[in-house]
Parts: sequence; structure tokens; C-alpha cells
Amino acid sequence: MTKLPPVFGVTGWKNSGKTTLVQRLVREITGRGFRVSTVKHAHHAFDIDHEGTDSYRHREAGATEVALVSGRRWALMHELRDEEEPPFEDILARLAPCDLILIEGYKRESHPKIETRRKDGRKGQALADDDPQIKAIAADFPIPDTDLPTFDLNDVSTIADFILDQCGLGRRHAAE
Repeated sequence: MTKLPPVFGVTGWKNSGKTTLVQRLVREITGRGFRVSTVKHAHHAFDIDHEGTDSYRHREAGATEVALVSGRRWALMHELRDEEEPPFEDILARLAPCDLILIEGYKRESHPKIETRRKDGRKGQALADDDPQIKAIAADFPIPDTDLPTFDLNDVSTIADFILDQCGLGRRHAAE
């Protein structure tokens, strides 16, 4: 079995800035010469295919998996039908080799994470209060009363440094 690369998550309540931070981290970390893959957990039905396309018609006809391939990219769609959502580890194992896997969502999994918070976001209990895997907080307002490192949500370079250090990857740059 192939050893997985380091995994680090970005978690938080809805509209806390997770997707924007992951997008900016991918750009920052790949710009330093690392290969990054991402996994996004969705709590709702989603579809990357559209009615009327050939691949959609294949799925509608009952295909369990449909691979859509071109000279620029490929996608594999797997219909769960009556199956349970696959375990987190199974999804990670399907990814191509890379230096780092960034996870968006998956609040309850046991990988290390940074929690995002926005001043105008969801009020209530901080996720860090109950999750020892949250290693830091990134917010757009000051966070008092915490022993965790805190970062400005927009300080992507410093957050990237923290994640790379946590994962033992150093701070390689594209020129190296």
C-alpha cells in the first residue's frame, strides 16, 4: 500500500471562508513548487454533469461509473445509488501522488485542521472547543481566549507556512 502524503484540513461553519482560503492556499502552495490535491466534502446533492450530455445519459441508463476523458482532463463519476458514502480514507487512497492533500470540510475526521471564522458568520460554539485536531484558527477578527495560533484569514502566505511546517514539508519555492 502506498503511503499517503500529508493531509491538512480547512474546516468551519457555512460561509466562514473555507473555500476561499483553500483556493488561495492551493495557489500559494503550488506557486512554491508543491503538488497539491484537494478533497471537498459536500453535505448536499451535487452534480458535475448536466442533463443532455452523453455522460449524463450513461449514468441515467444505470452505469455505476462513467469516465469522461479529454486531452486536457478526466473525471470519474461514481453513482452511489444505494451504497453508503465512501469512507474518507478510501477517497484519499484514490488520489494521484502529490506532496500535500488539502481537505475542505470533513469536520469530524481526525486529520489536523485549521478552523475558519468570519465576524458575520455563524454564531455559536467554536469547532476548536471540541476538536483537538484543530491546530489553529484563521479569522477576520481578533480571537481572544485561545491557546491556539491565530491568523488573519487573509494572511495566506503565513497560513501556508504554518500548514507546510505542520506537515513537515518546509517552505520550498518554485525556483528551487
